[in-house]
Amino acid sequence: MIRKITFSLARHVSSMARGTTQVRRLLHGGYVRIHPSVQEALVEGRPVVALESTIITHGMAYPLNLSMAREVEEIVRTNGAVPATVGILRGQIHVGLTDEELEFLASSKNAVKVSRRDFPFILSQGLSGGTTVSGTMIVAHKVGIPVFVTGGIGGVHRDGENTLDVSADLTELGRTPVAVVCAGAKSILDIGRTLEYLETQGVCVAAFGESREFPAFFSRQSGFQAPYRVRNEEEAAKLIGSALGLGLSSGVLIAVPCPQERAAEGQAIEEAIQQALSQARFKGITGKEVTPFLLQKLTELTDGKSLDSNLALIQNNARVGSCIAVALSKLQKARRKRNQPGREDMTTPQPVVIGGINVDFIAKAQNPDILGGGQTNAGRVRRTFGGVGRNLADCLSRLGQAPLLLSAVGKDEHLESVLHYCHHMDMSGVLQLEGKSTATYCAVITSAGELSVGLGDMDIHHQITEQYVSQFKENLCQAPLVCIDGNVPLSTIQYVCQLAREHQLAVCYEPTDENKASKPFLSDSWKALTYISPNLQELRAINRTLGNPLPAELPSRLEDAVRTAVALACPLLAHLHCVVVTLGAHGVLLCGRSLGGSISLYPGAQEQTAAAGRLCAAHYPAIPISREEIVNVSGAGDSLMAGILAGMLAKHDTGTCVRMGLLAASLSLRSYEPISPEISTSSVSQEQVKSRSWPEATVWKMD
Repeated sequence: MIRKITFSLARHVSSMARGTTQVRRLLHGGYVRIHPSVQEALVEGRPVVALESTIITHGMAYPLNLSMAREVEEIVRTNGAVPATVGILRGQIHVGLTDEELEFLASSKNAVKVSRRDFPFILSQGLSGGTTVSGTMIVAHKVGIPVFVTGGIGGVHRDGENTLDVSADLTELGRTPVAVVCAGAKSILDIGRTLEYLETQGVCVAAFGESREFPAFFSRQSGFQAPYRVRNEEEAAKLIGSALGLGLSSGVLIAVPCPQERAAEGQAIEEAIQQALSQARFKGITGKEVTPFLLQKLTELTDGKSLDSNLALIQNNARVGSCIAVALSKLQKARRKRNQPGREDMTTPQPVVIGGINVDFIAKAQNPDILGGGQTNAGRVRRTFGGVGRNLADCLSRLGQAPLLLSAVGKDEHLESVLHYCHHMDMSGVLQLEGKSTATYCAVITSAGELSVGLGDMDIHHQITEQYVSQFKENLCQAPLVCIDGNVPLSTIQYVCQLAREHQLAVCYEPTDENKASKPFLSDSWKALTYISPNLQELRAINRTLGNPLPAELPSRLEDAVRTAVALACPLLAHLHCVVVTLGAHGVLLCGRSLGGSISLYPGAQEQTAAAGRLCAAHYPAIPISREEIVNVSGAGDSLMAGILAGMLAKHDTGTCVRMGLLAASLSLRSYEPISPEISTSSVSQEQVKSRSWPEATVWKMD
């Protein structure tokens, strides 16, 4: 039984393209400016290293701070990455600074330390400042930079159990997925309690090199062990890649000891720290002013040795961090290739699907009657991932066709789940937008599987614009098939139709629902389409838009439904090659040109037959499935069409293509997911079709 719901429930995740989407989304709101070199690297998927600026504005005196910043950036470049120093200039966040901007921050007397709490005020007042570890992590994550290098992180201050003075760096590490490469926690802090706090925050901490000893900024020894150790850049990259892949939403801390030849003497530095702390208490210095004061005092008390160590460790961190970023970039590229099996070796270009991605919340009532009046009904609620475009791409991917999906999602709490769920699909064309919400849909289903009510937040589909899709023009023009759903804007549909007309592309339009079905038919754009796959309601809506005669009401009996579908499809076949009408429990009706006792699915094929041009309709009954077996109806129609398209791409005959679609639909009806995970090249194939007994298709002449 195939039931294609006409409500929204049934229609709802190249490295260069991925980089383009990362850069595009961060400009939302006008708060961020990206240096061209950083933007270019992000677009091309090259390694980028984020650098903080508090060390420039508050860590060292001018002009030493400026020369240090220049040297660190040069070290990053030398090791194969692009430096992206983060700072705030006159109320705007800058990712990557010009030399003039570096000098401005280095020489500024009024620059502010900017952490998470400070952003709203600093930006609203148009002030300038240096971003702390916490502040830089936030910006790096928002612009898609996974590796950040700094000197040392903040932590729990000595006597912190009484003062509750705990750096925001630690809580940021617990909630922002960025890898921080540093020389451990500053030695002026309580290292033991800092490590305990990081454990509580769920932060993966690893020492870098041959020892698990957790470094203490100036000193290679702190007396405490890191939980883990990575021996080299490759191991560190694998650790970071695993953390990012799991979507834990917490950071990774890579603790790199200061070079042996420049490390300060542990006992001498400890004595200087105690003196500096004593003076800070005597002067009443508290809060974010403590660290700059202590570092300055340490420089004085150690006759500059602590400053030498500071410079050496920062430069060393930059070298190690940039090498880790390069290794991580290579690892991510290799993983993307593995997730797109055979793509590099494909002799034919991949299909393209343009359409929506949704997070669906499906609530199915336990009892036959749903009580109103604000009462709570017993039932089961599940989260699934849908969207017509996503469903089609999902099913085609499971059937070995590996399409490129062009869509849009929000950079929100759903993003990592969507990407993880769709790991088997080519998601490199999915736009990720900061400040936008991933499309969500909530449906209440009766115990019999019928839709009772649905609510949707689909605004992000408007971001699948003509301008964005046009970036993939080469993919579109080479594609053996382009599928587009009714969720995308009208201008995007018209753009694709224009390409189809100019380049003779095969384009399938999935109407999505009754309200969206008519989009291409508002102009002559529809005449460039090859296939459409409406149900009866959508087919009626299309004819209404075209001003064609309409039935008084839609029938339910099979014979009447076929007669109505034929009448409504006939005027469309003057331009379309085939109209695939889904009939729910009655199966599917193909309307088009006769070919070998069935309907031609391949443009041009009918010209080789004696019956060229004869319009016919062929009805294929659904695979019987009991009401009790039906778990989820939301993806059955999409599975049906994807199965047919997969058969077409494999060059199978019409009967095989349609029955592959029927097999896919029957599996999805029995699945909690819109597209059944059981769908594969083994369960839905020409061999499976041949192994089953099928009722004959019934064919009618239409003219």
